Amino acid sequence: MGSTEEKVVAVIMVGGPTKGTRFRPLSLNIPKPLFPLAGQPMVHHPISACKRIPNLAQIFLVGFYEEREFALYLSSISNELKVPIRYLKEQKPHGSAGGLFHFRDLIMEDSPSHIFLLNCDVCSSFPLQQMLDAHKSYGGMGTILVIRVSAEAAHQFGELVADPTTNELLHYAEKPETFVSDLINCGVYIFTPEIFSAIQGVSTQRKERANLSRLSSFEALQSATTRSLPKDYVRLDQDILSPFAGKKQLYTYETMDYWEQIKTPAMSLKCSGLYLAQFRVTSSNLLASGDGTKNAIIIGDVYIHPSAKVHPTAKIGPNVSISANARIGAGSRLISCIILDDVEIKDNAVVIHAIVGWKSSIGRWSRVQADGDYNAKRGITILGEAVAVEDEVVVTNSIVLPNKTLNVSVQEEIIL
Repeated sequence: MGSTEEKVVAVIMVGGPTKGTRFRPLSLNIPKPLFPLAGQPMVHHPISACKRIPNLAQIFLVGFYEEREFALYLSSISNELKVPIRYLKEQKPHGSAGGLFHFRDLIMEDSPSHIFLLNCDVCSSFPLQQMLDAHKSYGGMGTILVIRVSAEAAHQFGELVADPTTNELLHYAEKPETFVSDLINCGVYIFTPEIFSAIQGVSTQRKERANLSRLSSFEALQSATTRSLPKDYVRLDQDILSPFAGKKQLYTYETMDYWEQIKTPAMSLKCSGLYLAQFRVTSSNLLASGDGTKNAIIIGDVYIHPSAKVHPTAKIGPNVSISANARIGAGSRLISCIILDDVEIKDNAVVIHAIVGWKSSIGRWSRVQADGDYNAKRGITILGEAVAVEDEVVVTNSIVLPNKTLNVSVQEEIIL
C-alpha cells in the first residue's frame, strides 16, 4: 500500500454541558466549543489544523452536547473545508479513551493508518504534520504532543518523563502532588489503530479482576480506586499512558510554539490573542487594517466581522476580536477584548481586557476594564448577554451576569 492511499482521521473531544462551569456566564447560552476566539469558534482552530493534514478522510467531534447545538456550525464548516465532519454524542461518560473506543467502528470505517486525537479546549499551533512525521519515525503505537512549562505550573497538568535521545515516554503522572518533570501533556495525540486493542485490554483486565473475588490485601488496596469504575470507563492518562510508559509504545513530540489550556474566560481572551497572532502567518486575510481615514485606526492583530460597523475615528487593538453586527461608535478605544454579536459600543467608550456579551451595550464615555492578569480569577471584566452599561459608568475587574443594567460604577464585584 503506497503512502498516497494512507488515510488519516481526526477525533476532537468537545466535552459537555456538565463541565465548563468555570466558563460561565459565557457558556450559559452557547456550548463552550463554539465560543469565538479570534472571531472563529474555539473548535474551529483544531478543525482547521486537521484540514492541513494530507489524506484526511474525516473529522469526528465527540461530546455530550445535544447534536442540534452543533448542527448549524458543522454543516457550514464541512461545506467550507470540503471534509466530512460528524458529531458523535456520548450517552454516558466513557472516559477519554473509552469514548474513542465506544465509536471505534465509525472512526475506523475509512481504514485509517493513523488517528489524531485532540482536546477542544487547548490553544496551540497544532503542529500535526510534524507530529505525524515524528510518529512514523518512532514506530510506536502513539505520540503525545508535549511542552516545557515552569516547574511551578507543571503540577496542574499531566507531567511526563521522556528519553532525551529517543523521545520515548518513560513515565507519566497525572497532576502529581510532588514535582516529576517540567514536560507536560498538551492533550494532542496521534495513534495507530492498535490503540483500540490497548483500550480493550484495560476493560478485559478490569473484568478479570472483578471476577477474582479473593484478593490479597495489597491488591485489594490497589484495585479499590479502579474497582468503582465501570468496565468500559477508560481514561487515557491513568489507564493507557501510565501503564504503557517505558514499553517502547509511546513517544513524545515537543512543541516549541505556544500552548495554553482554555479553562476560564480570561484564558480565552489570552488565546484569542495567540490565534490572532497566528493569523498573521496562516490567514492574514482575516486581519483588519486601517489608518483612521476610511477605516478605524488598527494597532496590532485585530479581527472584525464583515457585518460589524466600526466608526473611522475609533482606535482598535492590539488583540481585539469583533463579532457579527457589532456597532463601534466614534472615538471609542478597544484594547485586548472580545466583542460578541450585536454589541453596541457608543461614542468615546473604552473597553480594555474585557469580554462583552451578546446584545450588550456600553454607553458614551463609559469604561469597561480590568488589569489583565489572565491567570487571576478576575483578571478580566466579563459582561454576560444583554448587559446595559449606561453613560459615564466605569466597570472594573467585575463579572456581570446577563440582563443587568448598570447605572453606577462598580469595582471588583460580581453582579448577580
